[in-house]
Amino acid sequence: MRKIYFALFIAMLLCVGCEFKLKPNDDDNDASHVRIERYDRLESRYLITGDFSALQQMNTEFPIETRTLVEKMLQIGEVSDHDINERFLRFYQDSTLQTIITDAESEYANMDDLNKELSQSLQQLKDWLPDMPIPRVYAQIGALDQSIVVGDKLIGISLDKYMGAKYPVYKEFGFSREQLSSMGRGNIVPDCLSFYLLSLYPMANYDQRTQLEKDLHMGKVMWVVNKALGKNFFRTTYVSIVDRYMHKHPSVTYQQLLASDDYSAMK
Repeated sequence: MRKIYFALFIAMLLCVGCEFKLKPNDDDNDASHVRIERYDRLESRYLITGDFSALQQMNTEFPIETRTLVEKMLQIGEVSDHDINERFLRFYQDSTLQTIITDAESEYANMDDLNKELSQSLQQLKDWLPDMPIPRVYAQIGALDQSIVVGDKLIGISLDKYMGAKYPVYKEFGFSREQLSSMGRGNIVPDCLSFYLLSLYPMANYDQRTQLEKDLHMGKVMWVVNKALGKNFFRTTYVSIVDRYMHKHPSVTYQQLLASDDYSAMK
């Protein structure tokens, strides 16, 4: 018996030591672990204080996120360029961007509400769409360009685009009233879900499709997001059309709706 207990004890220590390395495989099907990773905090430390250790963490712990920010969003060069760190730092020395960084870190000091809504809605989507990969989600600070960046099982949230309709800095950039209405905290999770679903269910032959078909495709995604959120966040004519269609066709699954390329029954 002592040998059995000893063997179990050793096995338990090994599991603790390796932090249950089998668990990540389970996490692929479980959205309850999803939390917004605070890449923005490392970014802020480097860009405000010049803390080189923060830059090292960005490059080692978030290499894909850093490459996406530097090369695709800011377009200031390649991460392999010998002077890219200095270029990256100089880019954000603009007084307006420095203000945005500070304000964003203050506004989003706590993300518990977003983490809860995001994990719950992603889990609901996973229940309906079993093959959907659970994404990693991170926050960053861009340069008032893209709101959401989607990659392979990755969602990036640009906090600078979600500072609220009344954020003073936005006045300098001429955003329309319609744009400002979608630039608040409450839009983050709906936008994450929408852009992620669009990446998983792109419209085939997009350039050859009619505007109505494009609008209905977006309407399908918004309708599913509304259901995942448990509220009618998106309210458009095309969401209403999809809603009527689904009421008339209760046997159509969410996966079938998103994957379908036939819009004739909705027109």
